[in-house]
Amino acid sequence: MARGMTSPINRFRSFLLAGAAIAVAALPGIAAAADGAEAVRAPIIVTGEGLQQTPATPAYGVETIERERVTSSASGRIEDVLSSIAGFQQFRRSDSRSSNPSAQGVTLRALGGNATSRALVLLDGVPMADPFFGYMPLSAIVPERLRSVRVTRGGGTGAFGSGAVAGTIELTSADAKALGLLNGSALVNDRGESELSATLAPELGRGFVIANARWDRGKGFWTTPAADRVPASARARYDSWSASLRAVAPLNDAVELQVSGLVFEDHRTLRFEGADSTSSGQDASVRLVGRGEWQFDALAYVQARDFSNIVISSTRFVRVLDQRRTPSTGLGGKLELRPPVGEDHVMRLGADLRITDGELQEEPYSAFTGLLTERRRAGGRNSDLGFFLEDDWTLGPVVLTAGARADRWTVKEGFYRAVDAAGAIVTDEIHPDRTGWDASFRGGAVFHAGDGLSLRVAAYSGVRLPTLNELYRPFVVFPVTTNANAALRNEKLRGFEAGLDFTLSEAVRLSVTAFDNKVKNAIANVTLTPTERQRQNIDSVHSRGLEFGAALRFGTVSFDGSLALTDAEVEGSGASAALDGMRPSQTPKVAASGTLAWRPREGWYLAATLRHTGAQYEDDLQTDVLPAATTLDAYIEVPIAGPFSVVFRGENLTDETILTRNQNGSIDLGVPRTVWAGVKVGLGR
Repeated sequence: MARGMTSPINRFRSFLLAGAAIAVAALPGIAAAADGAEAVRAPIIVTGEGLQQTPATPAYGVETIERERVTSSASGRIEDVLSSIAGFQQFRRSDSRSSNPSAQGVTLRALGGNATSRALVLLDGVPMADPFFGYMPLSAIVPERLRSVRVTRGGGTGAFGSGAVAGTIELTSADAKALGLLNGSALVNDRGESELSATLAPELGRGFVIANARWDRGKGFWTTPAADRVPASARARYDSWSASLRAVAPLNDAVELQVSGLVFEDHRTLRFEGADSTSSGQDASVRLVGRGEWQFDALAYVQARDFSNIVISSTRFVRVLDQRRTPSTGLGGKLELRPPVGEDHVMRLGADLRITDGELQEEPYSAFTGLLTERRRAGGRNSDLGFFLEDDWTLGPVVLTAGARADRWTVKEGFYRAVDAAGAIVTDEIHPDRTGWDASFRGGAVFHAGDGLSLRVAAYSGVRLPTLNELYRPFVVFPVTTNANAALRNEKLRGFEAGLDFTLSEAVRLSVTAFDNKVKNAIANVTLTPTERQRQNIDSVHSRGLEFGAALRFGTVSFDGSLALTDAEVEGSGASAALDGMRPSQTPKVAASGTLAWRPREGWYLAATLRHTGAQYEDDLQTDVLPAATTLDAYIEVPIAGPFSVVFRGENLTDETILTRNQNGSIDLGVPRTVWAGVKVGLGR
């Protein structure tokens, strides 16, 4: 067995130990919850969710997208839904049909410039990032399975877990009541691509079971401009499916059991024939939620992921690299307790654990002879054990909150090994193990001033460990080689913000936030020579700006808008001195989104979304520009008979030219005008 990889038995043992630790720690809370339930004897309402928000949640500038908006995007994809929050950003502008999966990092507040996610994404409390690369499997996160999306911009990991240096995106699954007994959809677009989805959600006793499957496939659009195409050029073909099974049941009047499983597979082609990538995963989790006198949330999960990718030479159009496997595993869990400390206080204390390990297996080939030149292996294991304590204190119209977190992290078993075609060693590196502690804090206040006006202020810090990919895997995008760096330090965020929320009535809600966030030791791909880069810790990425939000409801008409104005710059010295004062790559100054919707009668929904992304730079030296892009999308749903509705969706209806990549004039394009039509069925709502 290769170095750096642990056996399946050891992984399973680690998972059992994590789950056992959580279960044992939760027993007192479970018993107390049961006692409290016996005294109250109130029937539980099974939701399938975690514990309720705390009183101080608004101090951190939370934005929520409810189910109607989640399920009515023009593309039907989660990244499109999240883009309605200005400041949300993927590493590239491509969506999850036409990008390389390993580039699907997500961030907030212009703290990007890295394909690894700086935002923590949770699905029912489980971190979704790939254990090796840190990207998000966006094609596997199906919007129709969700009840809501809650976005907390800014850092402060608190009780969420480590990694939230740019913010936290919490995805909550819908329950059986929201889904109905049976619903599904079938759509086709003007290129003949298809999207099929079906959900069965029966209520069983006081619980429910939800089974969902979705399949997307298509020949894709041309990402290469017409003038640059060659015989080897290919459309962005995609073929992806995912299936999930979720069961929720009460154990007594105060304790709820949630069991979830997710499997997915995604195949894509990018730019050239044979440039195929595959990502897959099998995830499972068990969660206990107690809502008695002692509230608790105990979670354990396991993730098995894999990724493969073939790189085609952009000059000779032959295979030059086969990333044939990248198996990785994520194990972890969380325990949060909320003891009864009085009506004016909500205390949260607990611990969480995440262990990631993985190994890259790839073979480069000569572009001239087609022969194997090397066999490379790289990988390692990271872990983070965090302890947190937080308290909200309500004093009349004022809510104060403060929390602290300590993370014990390890980076170990790192290696990089390369042998030539004959098996002779070319490189054999064993990296020293490292371990340490990091502390982070957050605190804030909300003042409900009356007449719908609330003032808020918050300050926070956060930590993100480098991924296995950043630490150990070099890569080549001809003619540039980007080297890994096993000595990378943890990223550390320091930030503060202030804002106001104004609720004139149920019909008018406005918000504005001013923020100042700085990620120290930010990991970036630093240009050393015209043909060489390396992942390095630069001094910092400093982002300041304003965020505006509006939610208006006037009868059957509504408007939801978001605007982010951001001034972000790199602070660099030493090897990164050339970056000092530069804007981070892939980071726009302006991002805006607005959706106007009309519900003329029951079951009808018509919406148009205008979205603008400002100009941004492809590279860290600001030499290649991606021009600003403004797109118009539309969604129409009209009932026709009984449970059936017709659906029409339009992406980029003005056919705006969207540049997603520009490397010295080598360009990739985003989605062109695309029109979808199909049917939806919903029974038992």
